[in-house]
Amino acid sequence: MGETNKYRCFNEDYSLEGKVALITGASNGIGMEITKMFARKGADIVTFDLKRSEEVENYITDQGRQCLTVEGDLTVTQDIQNAVDKAIEKFGRIDVLVNCAGIGFLEMAAESTEKVWDMTMAVNLTGSTRMALAVGKTMIKNGGGSIINIASQAGVVALERHLAYGTAKAGIIQMTKQLALEWGQYGVRINAISPTIILTQMGEMNWNNEKGEAFKKTIPSRRFGYPEEVAACAVYLASDAASLFNGANLVIDGGFTIS
Repeated sequence: MGETNKYRCFNEDYSLEGKVALITGASNGIGMEITKMFARKGADIVTFDLKRSEEVENYITDQGRQCLTVEGDLTVTQDIQNAVDKAIEKFGRIDVLVNCAGIGFLEMAAESTEKVWDMTMAVNLTGSTRMALAVGKTMIKNGGGSIINIASQAGVVALERHLAYGTAKAGIIQMTKQLALEWGQYGVRINAISPTIILTQMGEMNWNNEKGEAFKKTIPSRRFGYPEEVAACAVYLASDAASLFNGANLVIDGGFTIS
Protein backbone atom coordinates (compact mmCIF):
# COMPACT_ATOMS: atom_id res chain seq x y z
CA MET A 1 0.00 0.00 0.00
CA GLY A 2 1.37 3.41 -0.97
CA GLU A 3 1.84 6.13 1.60
CA THR A 4 -1.19 8.05 0.32
CA ASN A 5 -3.54 5.12 0.93
CA LYS A 6 -1.84 4.07 4.16
CA TYR A 7 -2.30 7.40 5.90
CA ARG A 8 -5.42 8.82 4.20
CA CYS A 9 -7.74 5.84 3.77
CA PHE A 10 -8.42 5.11 7.43
CA ASN A 11 -11.69 3.87 8.90
CA GLU A 12 -13.74 6.98 9.62
CA ASP A 13 -15.67 5.15 12.33
CA TYR A 14 -12.40 4.89 14.30
CA SER A 15 -12.67 1.12 14.38
CA LEU A 16 -10.17 -0.84 16.46
CA GLU A 17 -11.06 -4.09 14.72
CA GLY A 18 -8.10 -6.47 14.68
CA LYS A 19 -6.12 -4.56 17.31
CA VAL A 20 -4.88 -5.94 20.63
CA ALA A 21 -4.92 -3.48 23.53
CA LEU A 22 -3.30 -3.81 26.95
CA ILE A 23 -5.09 -1.56 29.43
CA THR A 24 -3.86 -0.94 32.97
CA GLY A 25 -6.34 -0.03 35.69
CA ALA A 26 -9.06 -1.72 33.65
CA SER A 27 -11.19 -2.90 36.56
CA ASN A 28 -12.79 0.41 37.52
CA GLY A 29 -13.23 4.08 36.79
CA ILE A 30 -11.81 5.59 33.62
CA GLY A 31 -9.90 2.40 32.81
CA MET A 32 -13.10 0.37 32.85
CA GLU A 33 -14.87 2.73 30.46
CA ILE A 34 -11.88 2.75 28.11
CA THR A 35 -11.85 -1.04 28.17
CA LYS A 36 -15.57 -1.29 27.40
CA MET A 37 -15.41 1.23 24.56
CA PHE A 38 -12.35 -0.47 23.06
CA ALA A 39 -14.23 -3.76 23.10
CA ARG A 40 -17.24 -2.14 21.41
CA LYS A 41 -14.88 -0.78 18.77
CA GLY A 42 -13.56 -4.28 18.03
CA ALA A 43 -10.33 -4.63 20.02
CA ASP A 44 -9.23 -7.74 21.87
CA ILE A 45 -8.22 -6.76 25.39
CA VAL A 46 -5.52 -7.61 27.92
CA THR A 47 -6.57 -6.20 31.29
CA PHE A 48 -3.95 -5.48 33.94
CA ASP A 49 -4.97 -4.56 37.47
CA LEU A 50 -4.47 -5.53 41.09
CA LYS A 51 -7.70 -7.54 41.01
CA ARG A 52 -9.68 -9.02 38.16
CA SER A 53 -13.17 -7.80 37.35
CA GLU A 54 -15.71 -10.36 36.20
CA GLU A 55 -17.93 -7.49 35.09
CA VAL A 56 -15.25 -6.26 32.70
CA GLU A 57 -14.36 -9.76 31.50
CA ASN A 58 -17.99 -10.60 30.78
CA TYR A 59 -18.53 -7.30 29.01
CA ILE A 60 -15.59 -7.89 26.67
CA THR A 61 -16.67 -11.41 25.76
CA ASP A 62 -20.28 -10.26 25.31
CA GLN A 63 -18.97 -7.94 22.59
CA GLY A 64 -17.51 -10.97 20.83
CA ARG A 65 -13.95 -10.00 21.70
CA GLN A 66 -11.19 -11.99 23.38
CA CYS A 67 -10.12 -11.11 26.92
CA LEU A 68 -6.93 -11.98 28.76
CA THR A 69 -6.89 -10.99 32.43
CA VAL A 70 -3.57 -10.48 34.20
CA GLU A 71 -3.50 -9.61 37.86
CA GLY A 72 -0.46 -7.63 38.91
CA ASP A 73 1.06 -4.65 40.66
CA LEU A 74 2.37 -1.79 38.55
CA THR A 75 5.13 -1.18 41.11
CA VAL A 76 6.54 -4.69 40.57
CA THR A 77 8.72 -4.92 37.46
CA GLN A 78 8.23 -8.69 37.17
CA ASP A 79 4.44 -8.24 37.15
CA ILE A 80 4.77 -5.78 34.29
CA GLN A 81 6.94 -8.15 32.27
CA ASN A 82 4.61 -11.04 33.06
CA ALA A 83 1.66 -9.11 31.61
CA VAL A 84 3.58 -8.29 28.44
CA ASP A 85 4.83 -11.86 28.05
CA LYS A 86 1.34 -13.33 28.49
CA ALA A 87 -0.12 -10.87 25.99
CA ILE A 88 2.50 -11.74 23.39
CA GLU A 89 2.07 -15.46 24.08
CA LYS A 90 -1.69 -15.28 23.50
CA PHE A 91 -2.01 -12.67 20.75
CA GLY A 92 1.46 -12.42 19.22
CA ARG A 93 1.63 -8.65 19.60
CA ILE A 94 0.33 -5.59 21.44
CA ASP A 95 -0.99 -2.83 19.18
CA VAL A 96 -2.16 -0.41 21.86
CA LEU A 97 -1.15 0.29 25.44
CA VAL A 98 -3.33 2.47 27.66
CA ASN A 99 -1.50 3.47 30.85
CA CYS A 100 -4.50 4.29 33.04
CA ALA A 101 -3.70 2.79 36.45
CA GLY A 102 -2.97 5.39 39.09
CA ILE A 103 -3.52 6.61 42.63
CA GLY A 104 -4.38 10.06 43.94
CA PHE A 105 -3.60 11.00 47.53
CA LEU A 106 -3.76 14.75 48.09
CA GLU A 107 -2.09 16.78 50.81
CA MET A 108 -0.83 20.30 51.40
CA ALA A 109 2.85 20.76 50.51
CA ALA A 110 3.79 21.79 54.04
CA GLU A 111 2.25 18.57 55.32
CA SER A 112 3.56 16.28 52.61
CA THR A 113 4.76 12.84 53.64
CA GLU A 114 7.37 10.52 52.20
CA LYS A 115 4.79 7.75 52.04
CA VAL A 116 2.42 9.63 49.75
CA TRP A 117 5.27 10.94 47.58
CA ASP A 118 6.92 7.53 47.20
CA MET A 119 3.67 5.66 46.49
CA THR A 120 2.48 8.25 43.97
CA MET A 121 5.76 8.23 42.08
CA ALA A 122 6.03 4.44 42.17
CA VAL A 123 2.60 3.89 40.62
CA ASN A 124 1.80 6.97 38.55
CA LEU A 125 5.21 7.70 37.09
CA THR A 126 7.70 4.85 37.51
CA GLY A 127 5.22 2.03 36.99
CA SER A 128 3.62 3.65 33.95
CA THR A 129 7.03 4.40 32.45
CA ARG A 130 8.23 0.85 32.94
CA MET A 131 5.06 -0.51 31.35
CA ALA A 132 5.51 1.84 28.39
CA LEU A 133 9.13 0.73 27.97
CA ALA A 134 8.26 -2.97 28.17
CA VAL A 135 5.39 -2.73 25.68
CA GLY A 136 7.13 -0.22 23.43
CA LYS A 137 10.07 -2.51 22.83
CA THR A 138 7.71 -5.20 21.51
CA MET A 139 5.97 -2.62 19.32
CA ILE A 140 9.27 -1.63 17.76
CA LYS A 141 9.92 -5.29 16.88
CA ASN A 142 6.42 -5.68 15.45
CA GLY A 143 6.42 -2.55 13.31
CA GLY A 144 4.59 0.01 15.43
CA GLY A 145 1.76 0.74 17.82
CA SER A 146 0.07 3.37 19.95
CA ILE A 147 0.82 4.14 23.60
CA ILE A 148 -1.68 6.33 25.43
CA ASN A 149 -0.74 7.72 28.84
CA ILE A 150 -3.47 9.08 31.10
CA ALA A 151 -2.02 12.22 32.67
CA SER A 152 -3.99 15.10 34.22
CA GLN A 153 -4.63 18.82 34.10
CA ALA A 154 -2.67 18.76 37.39
CA GLY A 155 0.39 17.97 35.29
CA VAL A 156 -0.16 21.14 33.25
CA VAL A 157 -0.99 23.73 35.93
CA ALA A 158 -0.38 23.89 39.67
CA LEU A 159 -3.29 22.88 41.88
CA GLU A 160 -3.46 23.12 45.64
CA ARG A 161 -2.72 19.85 47.50
CA HIS A 162 -1.34 18.23 44.33
CA LEU A 163 2.43 18.26 44.98
CA ALA A 164 3.06 14.54 44.46
CA TYR A 165 0.19 13.87 42.07
CA GLY A 166 0.83 16.89 39.87
CA THR A 167 4.57 16.27 39.74
CA ALA A 168 4.01 12.64 38.73
CA LYS A 169 1.54 13.60 36.02
CA ALA A 170 3.88 16.29 34.70
CA GLY A 171 6.50 13.54 34.53
CA ILE A 172 4.08 11.41 32.52
CA ILE A 173 3.64 14.23 30.01
CA GLN A 174 7.41 14.62 29.65
CA MET A 175 7.90 10.84 29.38
CA THR A 176 5.33 10.89 26.58
CA LYS A 177 7.35 13.50 24.69
CA GLN A 178 10.67 11.70 25.20
CA LEU A 179 9.40 8.36 23.93
CA ALA A 180 7.59 10.02 21.04
CA LEU A 181 10.82 11.70 19.98
CA GLU A 182 12.84 8.49 20.05
CA TRP A 183 10.29 5.96 18.84
CA GLY A 184 8.30 7.82 16.20
CA GLN A 185 10.75 6.61 13.56
CA TYR A 186 9.72 3.03 14.35
CA GLY A 187 6.01 3.63 13.90
CA VAL A 188 5.34 3.80 17.64
CA ARG A 189 3.17 6.77 18.61
CA ILE A 190 3.03 7.96 22.22
CA ASN A 191 0.43 10.49 23.34
CA ALA A 192 -1.12 11.65 26.60
CA ILE A 193 -4.61 12.61 27.72
CA SER A 194 -4.97 15.15 30.54
CA PRO A 195 -8.51 15.28 31.92
CA THR A 196 -10.13 17.59 34.40
CA ILE A 197 -12.11 16.10 37.30
CA ILE A 198 -13.90 13.05 35.90
CA LEU A 199 -17.16 11.87 37.44
CA THR A 200 -16.35 8.25 38.06
CA GLN A 201 -17.96 6.66 41.10
CA MET A 202 -15.16 8.10 43.24
CA GLY A 203 -15.38 11.45 41.47
CA GLU A 204 -19.10 11.65 42.17
CA MET A 205 -18.47 10.98 45.87
CA ASN A 206 -15.73 13.63 46.13
CA TRP A 207 -17.13 16.42 43.98
CA ASN A 208 -20.94 16.34 44.07
CA ASN A 209 -20.95 18.97 46.81
CA GLU A 210 -20.39 22.67 47.46
CA LYS A 211 -16.66 22.29 46.79
CA GLY A 212 -17.45 20.84 43.38
CA GLU A 213 -19.92 23.59 42.52
CA ALA A 214 -17.31 26.21 43.40
CA PHE A 215 -14.66 24.47 41.27
CA LYS A 216 -16.97 24.26 38.25
CA LYS A 217 -17.24 28.06 38.26
CA THR A 218 -13.50 28.19 37.42
CA ILE A 219 -14.05 26.04 34.30
CA PRO A 220 -15.19 27.93 31.18
CA SER A 221 -17.51 25.05 30.22
CA ARG A 222 -18.90 25.05 33.78
CA ARG A 223 -18.86 21.28 34.18
CA PHE A 224 -16.72 18.26 34.96
CA GLY A 225 -16.09 15.37 32.60
CA TYR A 226 -17.35 11.83 32.27
CA PRO A 227 -15.25 8.68 31.85
CA GLU A 228 -16.84 7.96 28.47
CA GLU A 229 -15.42 11.25 27.18
CA VAL A 230 -11.89 10.19 28.13
CA ALA A 231 -12.54 6.78 26.56
CA ALA A 232 -13.62 8.38 23.29
CA CYS A 233 -10.40 10.36 23.21
CA ALA A 234 -8.40 7.18 23.81
CA VAL A 235 -10.26 5.38 21.02
CA TYR A 236 -9.30 8.14 18.60
CA LEU A 237 -5.63 8.06 19.61
CA ALA A 238 -5.59 4.26 19.29
CA SER A 239 -7.16 4.34 15.84
CA ASP A 240 -5.43 4.70 12.50
CA ALA A 241 -7.13 8.09 12.09
CA ALA A 242 -4.65 9.52 14.61
CA SER A 243 -1.53 8.33 12.78
CA LEU A 244 0.05 11.81 12.79
CA PHE A 245 -0.48 12.33 16.51
CA ASN A 246 2.82 11.76 18.30
CA GLY A 247 3.99 13.41 21.49
CA ALA A 248 0.72 15.28 21.96
CA ASN A 249 -1.03 15.95 25.24
CA LEU A 250 -4.76 16.23 24.67
CA VAL A 251 -6.15 18.35 27.49
CA ILE A 252 -9.85 17.69 28.01
CA ASP A 253 -10.75 20.06 30.81
CA GLY A 254 -13.49 22.36 29.52
CA GLY A 255 -10.93 25.13 29.14
CA PHE A 256 -9.68 25.20 32.73
CA THR A 257 -5.99 25.47 31.73
CA ILE A 258 -6.34 28.00 28.90
CA SER A 259 -5.69 31.05 31.07
